[in-house]
Amino acid sequence: MSTIEPTTLAQQLATSYTQNERTLLSTRSSAAQATSTALGKLKTALTTFDGVLSTLSSSKGVKALSASFATSGYASATATTQAAAGNYSFFVEQLATTHQTSFAAVPSVAVAGAGKLGLTVGSNHFEVDLAAADSDGDGQVSASEIARAVNASTDNGGKLVASVLTVGGQSQLVLTAGESGAAGAITLDTAALGSSALKTALGTEKLLVQGRDAVAWLGEQGSGVRIQQGSNTYTGISGVSVVFSKAMSSGDTPITLTVANDASATASNLKTFVDAYNTLEKLLDDMTANANASNGTSAGAFASDSAVLSLKNRLAALVRQNVGGVRLADYGVSIDRGGQMSIDQSKLEKGLAAKADGLNTLFGSARAGSSSGLLGSLSDLADRWRNADGQIAGRQTSIEKTQKSLTERQEALEIRYESLYQRYLKQFTKLQELQTTIGETSSLFSNLS
Repeated sequence: MSTIEPTTLAQQLATSYTQNERTLLSTRSSAAQATSTALGKLKTALTTFDGVLSTLSSSKGVKALSASFATSGYASATATTQAAAGNYSFFVEQLATTHQTSFAAVPSVAVAGAGKLGLTVGSNHFEVDLAAADSDGDGQVSASEIARAVNASTDNGGKLVASVLTVGGQSQLVLTAGESGAAGAITLDTAALGSSALKTALGTEKLLVQGRDAVAWLGEQGSGVRIQQGSNTYTGISGVSVVFSKAMSSGDTPITLTVANDASATASNLKTFVDAYNTLEKLLDDMTANANASNGTSAGAFASDSAVLSLKNRLAALVRQNVGGVRLADYGVSIDRGGQMSIDQSKLEKGLAAKADGLNTLFGSARAGSSSGLLGSLSDLADRWRNADGQIAGRQTSIEKTQKSLTERQEALEIRYESLYQRYLKQFTKLQELQTTIGETSSLFSNLS
C-alpha cells in the first residue's frame, strides 16, 4: 500500500478547487494591465503630437517667409506670417548706443558718513541709501558694495547696471543704462553723500559711451522717411523685424530688404507636421490591428475597441477636410492606403504660387482661444483624449477600480485556498495516522503467525 503524504495531497486538492478561478483572475488582471499600459502609450503619443501642433501654431506659422538684405553687414531681418511679400529700402545713418559712464578711484568710506546717492536715468530718478550697503559688516562701504546696493534697489528695476572694474590697483565704478538710446543718459546727485572723498570721486565722471538713438531712413537718406528710436530693432513693417548692425556712409546706396515666400522652410515645417501625424497614425494602426494567423501577428491592444477605432477614423477624416477652400492635397500632401502622409515638393511650390495664403488658413492655429483650421481641430481631438478629464483618464480610473476589485478577489481566493488546504491537511493527516495504525496491526498479526 502506498504511503499517504498529507501535505502534497492537501496542496493538490486545494489547488484543483481554486485553479480555475485563479487562472481567470490572473488573465483579467493581465488584460487590465496591458490596456493600462497601452493607454499610457497612447496618451504620450497624443501629447507629443499636440506639442508639435502647438509649435506650428507659433507666430511664424506653417507657411514661412524669408526676409533678407541684398547687401550684408548693415542689417538683418526676420518675417512672420503677418508679413507681406515685397521690397523695402533702408539707409542706416546711426546706430543706437547704450549710455555708459565710469568713476575712478572710488574710496571705501565709513558707514556713518556714507549718506544717500541719487541716480537719474533719463526721466527716472531714484535714491540708494549707502549707509545700508555694508554687506560684510566691516563698518566700511566699498565700491563693490555701492554697486551691489544700486543693482539691488527696488526702485532701480533694471534701469541701470552697476559694476566695478579694477585698473592699476584702483576701483572704478561703471554704470550702464538698462536700455539703449538717448533717453538712457545717466546722471548722479551726490549732494546727500556724507563723505567728501566719495563726493569728489562720484562727481568726476568719465563718459565711456554716449547714449544715442538709432537713425535710419526708409528710402534715401534725407529724402525718405526718417526713423529715430532708442533701439536698433525696427518693427514698423507688419510681421517684419529689422535689426540695424552697422552705420552706412553718407552717399551710400540704400540697402534693399526682400520679403518673399520661403518654399524650403515651408516644406520643413510641413514635414514636421507630416512626421508627427505619421508617427501617431502608425501607433493607432498597430494598436487596432487584428490578429493575423498567417504571419503569427497578435491582435493590438485595442483591436476590438470601438472608441480607439473611432479616434483613428476621426483623425483620418480631419486631415482630409477642406478649410477655406483648400486641402492638404492642394499643397502636395498625399495620404496612401495605409494612412501615411508624404509631400511632393514640386506640387507644394505650385500650391504656394497659386494660393500662398491658403496654407496658413488651412492649418490655422491650436492656440487656446483662437483654435482654427487643421491644427485647431486636431488639437481639440487630442485634448479630448489626453486631458485630465479626457477619455484616457476616465478609462484609467475604471481600470484602477477593476484592478482593485481583482486584487480583492485574489486575496479572498488565497484565504479560501488556505482554508481548504488546512482542512484537507487535517483530514489526510488523520488518514495517514490510520494508515500507520493499520500497518502496525498488520505487522503484529504477521509476527504472531
